[in-house]
Amino acid sequence: MSKLSWNGLQSERVFFWFCQLCAIPHGSGNTKQISDFCVNFAAERGLEWEQDSWNNVMIVKEASAGYETAPAMLLQGHLDMVCEKEKGSSFDFTKDPLELVRDGDDLFAKGTTLGGDDGIAVAVILALLESNTVAHPRLEAVFTTDEETGMTGAQNIDLSRLTATRMINLDSEQEGVFTVGCAGGGHVNWHLPGEWKQETGELAVFEISGLTGGHSGMEIGREGASAVSLLGKLLFALGQNFSFRILSVSGGTQSNAIPIFAQTQLLFLQPEKEEIQRVLAQLKQDWLCSYGATDPQLDLTMMWEGRREEMCLTKDCGERLIFLLYHYPYGVISRDTALGGMVKTSLNLGILRTEQEKIEGVFCVRSNVEAEKKDLVNHLISMTEYLGGTVEREGDYPAWERQKESRLQELMTKAYRDISGKEPVIETIHAGLECGYFVDKIPGLDCVSVGPNIFEIHTIRERLSVSSVERLWIFLLEVLKRGF
Repeated sequence: MSKLSWNGLQSERVFFWFCQLCAIPHGSGNTKQISDFCVNFAAERGLEWEQDSWNNVMIVKEASAGYETAPAMLLQGHLDMVCEKEKGSSFDFTKDPLELVRDGDDLFAKGTTLGGDDGIAVAVILALLESNTVAHPRLEAVFTTDEETGMTGAQNIDLSRLTATRMINLDSEQEGVFTVGCAGGGHVNWHLPGEWKQETGELAVFEISGLTGGHSGMEIGREGASAVSLLGKLLFALGQNFSFRILSVSGGTQSNAIPIFAQTQLLFLQPEKEEIQRVLAQLKQDWLCSYGATDPQLDLTMMWEGRREEMCLTKDCGERLIFLLYHYPYGVISRDTALGGMVKTSLNLGILRTEQEKIEGVFCVRSNVEAEKKDLVNHLISMTEYLGGTVEREGDYPAWERQKESRLQELMTKAYRDISGKEPVIETIHAGLECGYFVDKIPGLDCVSVGPNIFEIHTIRERLSVSSVERLWIFLLEVLKRGF
């Protein structure tokens, strides 16, 4: 693996700024420091800037010579990243800098997510704003916050002072693909009151691990396994055969990341260890038959911890929890046959945890059809409330509907064709993008989303293609140079 070196790349300053950003903690909900960094960047260069109470930042750079009458261009990305790390890692996302490694064309972070989604967008925009040689119209840069946990930055930002009616969003992860529409979505937080009783029995810890995971929008269509969903199947199967009480359940860390790990602690009142092991072996075999292609490293293990006296969920409360985890839907709910089977509606139970007084979880719900999203949310509410739980909704964001005509898309398509000799792929996606909020706030906004190749985002295997960033940079320079 080589040291970090960008010599000879036209996008060298992009990577310079990306490395600077990676040294600043910027997980969702922890964006003040990186927001201030962007403000200082603007102030040091005499650029007009504005920072709001949500830590959103807007920076304006006036047009270069000869482009004073060209229409302004809005450039947008988000400041926060998904924080995932290797199991057992002591890495602290609130204070530790990411440890970047380059291996040939791949740039990644050692043992953690890289945050290429969407740090590379911020780095590209900073490089454009600092340059004195790039030909460009008036640039209006917008950096939003907490995109990964509900798009609250984009939801609350005031864009009234901006003049641009065309926008390039840089939150896509596939080179040569122009995204022109996306799903709407939101979060459904559920809570089941905990009812506890002291019990005596044999304590066992069960773990589901080794899953591939991935982005709950972009990669949900692979129909791989979710550790939390499998946990529900495990508890149901054990409940059909053995008498136990639940001490805890947990799994996942991000609502928009498919869970790769889940755990439960169970107290068996009459342990039948050999029979329990047989059931586990059969479950693992069945799961590998279903998910072997997508999750070949899937593993199911258990460990006996000895005879204990513990506070456990009551039998009734435990049964209601098992019912919910087993019957909650997961994954792809419907596909759009008119668009080649693209995922239309889905959901992901990305967070599950046991608190002192309750068990709670967070669903990320997505749909390109508002009526289907509403129906799915109502399904979750009805099931949860029927079993004595409560539900809260937050972070609802609108779908971004594809425009029938787009001058920006035409401009970018021609530039891409001339530079690469290829035709771009024009598509709508199942993941959520902040473009929906921007289109709602700026009447007539013409918007396209692009980005470099980033692989396995929201996982510790996330990789950014260096050569793809270089090609994206050259392409964007050409788009800005051509204007309208």
